[in-house]
Amino acid sequence: MTPARHHLVWDWNGTLLNDLSLVVEATNVAFASVGGPPVSTEEHRVRFRRPIADYYAEMLGRAVDDEAFGRLDRIFHDAYRAGMTSCALAEDATVAIGAWPGSQSLLSMWFHDELVPTVHTYGLTGHFARVDGLRATIGGGFKAEWLEKHLAELGLDGRQVVLIGDSVDDADAAESVGARCVLYTGGLSDPDRLRATAHPTADTLTAAVTLATTLP
Repeated sequence: MTPARHHLVWDWNGTLLNDLSLVVEATNVAFASVGGPPVSTEEHRVRFRRPIADYYAEMLGRAVDDEAFGRLDRIFHDAYRAGMTSCALAEDATVAIGAWPGSQSLLSMWFHDELVPTVHTYGLTGHFARVDGLRATIGGGFKAEWLEKHLAELGLDGRQVVLIGDSVDDADAAESVGARCVLYTGGLSDPDRLRATAHPTADTLTAAVTLATTLP
């Protein structure tokens, strides 16, 4: 039976793609480029937030203006690209995708022109009605405006939608369009931060899908 929320929007980084180690590694390359301290995986999961420039400023102990963030963002992404082949999908990603009874799409804050062929490489493209990434030269902002555009392209009202992601920003984006959200604790964010929100959480993607099918 198709659930009341019949369309599922997946997040990519930290959700379907298990890239936490690479994200932390690339972040440390960016910090090292300006003499900043290294961040541990645990600290990154607790402290990371959007806009990313604010996170960088906190960790570096100094203001990070647009120009400085642009440089750090480019260094981060160059390091990330260099290690992308080391990333695998989350252990139960394909099973979870197959368990959803309605339509599905994917929305990432990774650059669109790189995201689309990457998703294809993992053999997932055929599962999604639409795959959208960031259509900008510099990242770091909030997901809400991109989710609104994504749903508009699909012709969907947010009240028809549930989003599965791994960050508070995913939850905020879902709320902004009237969608529901299930937060996955195995990604880029500290599980306690996610459990402190008003949104349901799941420790596996298959459990997240099961929860998503029950949302009104």
